[in-house]
Amino acid sequence: MMNERTLRVLEFEKIKNKLIEYAQSTLGKEIAKEVEPSTDYEEIVTWQKETHEATSILLQRGNVPLGGIHDLSYHLKRAEIGSFLYPGNLLEVSDTLRGARRLKSFMKEAKEGESKFPVMEGYISSLFTFKGIEDRINACIISDDEISDHASSTLRNIRRTMESRNVAIRNRLNSMISSTSHQKYLQDAIITIRQDRYVVPVKQEYRSNVPGLIHDQSSSGATLFIEPMAIVQLNNELKELKLKEKVEIERILSELTALIGEHVEEIRSNQKVLSLLDFIFAKGKLAVNMNGVEPQMNKDGYIRIKNGRHPLLDKKTVVPSNIWIGDDFNTLVITGPNTGGKTVTLKTVGLLTVMAQSGLHVPADYGTKLSVFENVFADIGDEQSIEQSLSTFSSHMTNIVEILKNVNSKALVLLDELGAGTDPTEGAALAIAILDHLYHMGVRTIATTHYTELKEYALTTKGVENGSVEFNVETLSPTYKLLIGVPGKSNAFEISKRLGLSEYIIEKSRSLISREDIAFEDLLTSIEKDKRTAEEERDEAVRLKLMVQKQKNEYEQKNERLAIQRDKVLREAREEARKLLKGAKEEADRVIKELRDMAKVQEEKERNKKIEEARKNLRGQIGEMEKGLGLNMDTVVNTKPPKQLKIGDTVILLNLNQKGEVASKPDAKGDLTVQVGIMKINVNIKNLRIDKDEKERIKKTGVGRIAKRKSQSVQTSIDLRGQNLEEARMNTDKYLDDAYIAGLNEVSIIHGKGTGVLREGIKNMLKRHKHVKSSRDGAYGEGGTGVTIVELK
Repeated sequence: MMNERTLRVLEFEKIKNKLIEYAQSTLGKEIAKEVEPSTDYEEIVTWQKETHEATSILLQRGNVPLGGIHDLSYHLKRAEIGSFLYPGNLLEVSDTLRGARRLKSFMKEAKEGESKFPVMEGYISSLFTFKGIEDRINACIISDDEISDHASSTLRNIRRTMESRNVAIRNRLNSMISSTSHQKYLQDAIITIRQDRYVVPVKQEYRSNVPGLIHDQSSSGATLFIEPMAIVQLNNELKELKLKEKVEIERILSELTALIGEHVEEIRSNQKVLSLLDFIFAKGKLAVNMNGVEPQMNKDGYIRIKNGRHPLLDKKTVVPSNIWIGDDFNTLVITGPNTGGKTVTLKTVGLLTVMAQSGLHVPADYGTKLSVFENVFADIGDEQSIEQSLSTFSSHMTNIVEILKNVNSKALVLLDELGAGTDPTEGAALAIAILDHLYHMGVRTIATTHYTELKEYALTTKGVENGSVEFNVETLSPTYKLLIGVPGKSNAFEISKRLGLSEYIIEKSRSLISREDIAFEDLLTSIEKDKRTAEEERDEAVRLKLMVQKQKNEYEQKNERLAIQRDKVLREAREEARKLLKGAKEEADRVIKELRDMAKVQEEKERNKKIEEARKNLRGQIGEMEKGLGLNMDTVVNTKPPKQLKIGDTVILLNLNQKGEVASKPDAKGDLTVQVGIMKINVNIKNLRIDKDEKERIKKTGVGRIAKRKSQSVQTSIDLRGQNLEEARMNTDKYLDDAYIAGLNEVSIIHGKGTGVLREGIKNMLKRHKHVKSSRDGAYGEGGTGVTIVELK
């Protein structure tokens, strides 16, 4: 059980009230009222997981259908004992059953085929649906006090008969009041009802002229309301029909209640789950409202709050704080001026810890870490009791004594203005003794103070750290920025000087302070200045690092482009050389032919021998040139292995200079089987080239033409920003088809960061897409999480 006074001081009740407002049902509100911090680590982690999933669902899908959920405890008890429920009760049951069914349907759509919310899915999958009971109730009940004619054929017949009797009675009475002989007896020519029976208003003096039953009279006694004898029988019949209607209605209500009674346990189980879901989504709404994040919980007493904001202050104006404790030091002493934000800092740490241990997200940035403490103790603010006539010092010491009685190493202690309200020397000594006692117990302690002695204690004691809130002397106002590692400097002289206090008095004051104190304050000034300089230099270093990284990326891109250009030039040079060699070969054949023609003049045999030698030498030289250029005149010039081989494709085996037919698809290493004649040969795809004739055939087909056209027009990226999810899916699907046909290996899908709906939707689609081999978030320089990089098959 967390310390009750601490929860009151930290104003945890106000957070609970916000949570209660976000719950939509009385059931969810009841759970929110009972929220208390837990000390069970596993339970807290589960609670945080619930809140995280609820927040994600709200951000991705918007409002959750939780309306119409009612507390059915009374209704179920009546159903159990065999009584019947009234129409309003039955409508509440129907609304609640519909709420459970809508939630199941909503969650099914939110999953989109992937289990992203295991905790919430577990709860919602345990809900029971009774569409049959819903439909039956809605068919029978029109409103809180009206049953439909279609509830049963008996009821419909009774009401039709009642309507005919009503018409008959009205016709009889209308003929009476419109008769000239009767009009003088009537006070007014109207038909009215008394005790569920039709009557006419008759003047007192003519009562004997209108035979019938007297049901009422006016307050003055001048008018009697008489049921004429002519319609008594009809009224009796109408009365009987109304009694039959009542009996039939009760029978229908009993029948509907019995349907509910058959499923009391399931509906009661639904009640528990729905109330819990309403509460969990209330936690999610609170987290969204205050821009909360799920803290990383630990059991080691380590706190690291990144840009934490007090949840009860205006989030537009509150200055975020960065606070850490429990790693290098267990005690933090914060100094600074009044109204500088020291107390707010203490309350922020305490309230965020209590909220996290209650399963609530905290208003801070991602990466915030909080610990599970067995107890949180806080002595904050002046809560002295007038009735007890306690001074400020006595009030604080009473609280501190109580804390020291109950504290252990698993506690977090927050002390505001420690030692204040008494003699400064004694107060400082007491404060140091208390902090030292807590430190040696291993307690995580954060304390605020004005005492210089505590600054010195923190500087000289291992495991104790100084902190301060900045103060701008120029504007005479605090910046509310917390600095850890730097003790606060007293600004009394500077503030007094700016407010106009005489220089003489200020100098006199300085002379009354010991040299050691002046030196210490000067040291603090130097430390603060050095820290600011270090922060500026760090920021500059980060900026330079980013600039160098950008230049490196640009260089790598340029280098890649140069490599592509170089390969292109080499290919063109080799092609030119091949053409030259081919020309030389043709010229050689022409020369040989001329020499053979000349052989008629000289001796045939000798001349032919010389010709063959010349021809052999020429071939050898051409062969050497081809080898040096990496060319082979007998094979098709194709520098890259074929892609997307299909069984039956005709290929050339480079090492055998033979044509073959693909008998199996390449495996992960690129190995496959090729049928050459009657033999099957195992080869690697690197040693294969598509047959020239086969390539020409593919080019002439429609597929070849489409692939060529696509490869010339398709881009390596698609921009989906500004599109809704359905439109983005259609465009992405078409783009992936085009990219696959064009033979692209890798493409970029730009969806932006935004709320994450578009990103998550596209990623889910990619996981099931037939052309996608793998996908990943963009790296630094590629667009980060705003871009998904896709590798195609």
